[in-house]
Amino acid sequence: MEELGPVFDKVARYFSLLSDASRLKVIHSICHVEQSVNEVVAATGLSQSTVSRHLANLHLSGVASRRKAGAQARYAITDRTLTEICRSACVSLVSRELDTREGAALHQGAARFMRDAAPEPTLNLATPTYAAFAAGREGHNAP
Repeated sequence: MEELGPVFDKVARYFSLLSDASRLKVIHSICHVEQSVNEVVAATGLSQSTVSRHLANLHLSGVASRRKAGAQARYAITDRTLTEICRSACVSLVSRELDTREGAALHQGAARFMRDAAPEPTLNLATPTYAAFAAGREGHNAP
């Protein structure tokens, strides 16, 4: 178990990107389209400093690209796994809550989320999975 410590630490840092509601708004805003800070501010209603901080965090974490376009920087999510995790969590949580009072509001929000989202690209079979990682690690250590 000790040898998995670094892996679990890395996964925990990755999941921490999804632990802030404001950051989730930013992620959703740049999920399928490249946007400037000002466009993300307009789409999310968050302050410019909050959006800039979250975009910098996403870029430094390696899940978002940043491209200079004149005086502006434009951002887009480049890690499709992150968006798949977000979408799966939203769908799962909404489906569990449909029978509650809060469920109706969640359902409306999820319907908008799914309507706003562009179609996901087809699954890339070359995308590494945890099982492939574990299999590759075992193979590497084999005599």
